[in-house]
Amino acid sequence: MAIQNKTLFDKLTELGGNLWWSWQPEVTQVFRDLDPAQWTELGHNPIRLLDQMGADRVERRATEAGLHTRINWAYRRWHEYMEATDSWGATHAGVLGQRPTAYFSAEFGIHESLPIYSGGLGVLAGDHLKSSSDLGIPLVGVGLFYSQGYFTQSLDSNGWQQETYADLDPELLPMAPAQTPHGDPVVIQVDTRSGPIYARVWQVNVGRVRLLLLDTNVDRNSEEDRKLTSRLYGGDQRTRIRQEILLGIGGVRALEVMGIQPGVIHMNEGHSAFAGLEAIRQRMHDDAMPFDSALRETAAMSVFTTHTPVPAGHDRFSGELIQEHIGPLADQLGLSHDALMGLGRVEPNNHGELFCMTVLALKVTRRANAVSSLHGVVSRRMWAPLQPWTSEDEIPIGHITNGVHVPTWLAAQMRMLYDRVLPLSWYLRTGEPEVWAPVEHLSAGELWETHQTLKNRLITYARNRLQKQARRLEASESTIAELGSVLDPQALTIGFARRFAPYKRADLIFRDLEELRRLVSSDDRPIQFIYAGKSHPADNPGKQILQRVFHITQEAPFKGRVIFLDDYDINLARHLVQGVDVWLNNPRRPLEASGTSGQKVLLNGALNLSILDGWWAEAYDGSNGFAIGSGRTHVNQDIQDARDAESLLRVLTQEVVPLFYERDHDDLPQGWIRRMKRAVRTLGWRFNADRMVMDYVRESYVPAAGGLSCQMRK
Repeated sequence: MAIQNKTLFDKLTELGGNLWWSWQPEVTQVFRDLDPAQWTELGHNPIRLLDQMGADRVERRATEAGLHTRINWAYRRWHEYMEATDSWGATHAGVLGQRPTAYFSAEFGIHESLPIYSGGLGVLAGDHLKSSSDLGIPLVGVGLFYSQGYFTQSLDSNGWQQETYADLDPELLPMAPAQTPHGDPVVIQVDTRSGPIYARVWQVNVGRVRLLLLDTNVDRNSEEDRKLTSRLYGGDQRTRIRQEILLGIGGVRALEVMGIQPGVIHMNEGHSAFAGLEAIRQRMHDDAMPFDSALRETAAMSVFTTHTPVPAGHDRFSGELIQEHIGPLADQLGLSHDALMGLGRVEPNNHGELFCMTVLALKVTRRANAVSSLHGVVSRRMWAPLQPWTSEDEIPIGHITNGVHVPTWLAAQMRMLYDRVLPLSWYLRTGEPEVWAPVEHLSAGELWETHQTLKNRLITYARNRLQKQARRLEASESTIAELGSVLDPQALTIGFARRFAPYKRADLIFRDLEELRRLVSSDDRPIQFIYAGKSHPADNPGKQILQRVFHITQEAPFKGRVIFLDDYDINLARHLVQGVDVWLNNPRRPLEASGTSGQKVLLNGALNLSILDGWWAEAYDGSNGFAIGSGRTHVNQDIQDARDAESLLRVLTQEVVPLFYERDHDDLPQGWIRRMKRAVRTLGWRFNADRMVMDYVRESYVPAAGGLSCQMRK
């Protein structure tokens, strides 16, 4: 059917079926304008919206709202994007054209309408796909379809986290069955000692990039295995290893069935390390290679990114679980059980050591990287025992610092402001430092007014969410009414949102409640806090911290000045990072591998107040945000926490608050605005996903695909 003959409904259906729309504000607005109330109610899902409205109603609404021209423009623009050949990748990643990178990850956070992510790792993977699409990098994502997602969070009246799960309907999601080159549905099989596991494969289109998701909810599986991919990070160790053999072994087999021959295998965290073993099996089968040769060839084309800076955070499995699930593959590889276990051990002959997925990943790849400079130091120290004959500094683990996808996280209002001073089509060159330099030419008044608009939007959004939370708990009408006026648009607003793990210390600011009471109660220089975040269902210490934060939100004088918004997701994150004045991050150094939420904040003109850990350790220059502590750590954890809490309050009271409230005759905080501009100018180009993906292409993908040696930067 010719483009011009397609109905508006057909065009919108095609647009909604490719997640490209999710980082195009103008296209998103078209869907919203069809029915704003339903758009919100249906979780910003265009497939569900169109399904409920139907073609006739869509046509009527488009006529009433004058949407025809905008829909046609969006449709043409999408086709131009998909068909463009003059991308950065066409010039710099040509070797991947016929043999793309296969990017394996246990979760992908692309948009809130596809809730198969839990947090930072997934959102990073989603941003990696989006930037790869924008840059024109030949890449295919591989993951799992979690039919119940992570979980929906709510707090009971005592502030204890409650988890609920709801089934996702694939028919109402932007995905379709993946097909073989002959047009047949893709179904793969992974053998275990206890029987085969089958999975169908879904395809999600993310701009010019495909994402393949394996799903075990098929008739051929047992009832237990049909539920295997239902929940992200749920179940016991047996569930975990079965999910990971599906991701790694099943993912490589899905690529083979679809006729995709990757030139690079990129394992994002150890969850996908079994992909290396399956790739070795294929080389042995296809090219009659012995195991050692196939391992050498596979490792040369493989890349591994580690995200976990503590030993306890790396998946480990018993010999019994490995034998049950990897035994059949080991038979094909010609490996004994001891030889197989040795691939996952730091000390191959230590029979008391468990099988570690990160160790396996490091042994089946030749290019490994951490996700920040400091994390690289930590990772080399952690895994130095793998090469005891090598000095710690020479352990082959480099770093590529994480970044965020600018079009996804930059508010439309800020984008319009940047359009005035940055070079034409600057958003296609966000990884270049010179592109961001003209930010200094922004009018202070315009920048501040735009920020205030976004802040007011956040406060309105927060009030509405608080009222919904209160209604869920059957609060009185008077209580609900009071929540409609919490938070002061003129007050210094600090955001804290992340996973509630103990090391992230969400309650660090509450160690000195008397001083905090003084700060939030100030008549002329008040501060207020917005908290959000989930704790893993099995993490009771994390839940206890969350509960403490909730209790403080209910006490005077914090009530209405410290709030908690439940069910943290991409949509809530978007509002927070675009609207706060300050982003607070106070993990226990050096346990934050990178962190990316603060990078989203800086794009929108807010300032970071952070421990010198992860990305902030290499970003802070003294005048582009604020630092907690000096970067030194004490061997005693309690002393370290006390030091950091004291430093946090000192910086807040002596630096942050005075600078924010120091105004000129136009009520503009000129010193604060200068710091906003410096943060955007000096950090915007460095900590975005385009720069990150370009680094991966130059330092990992192209060398791996071409068989070139490469020394990762340290």
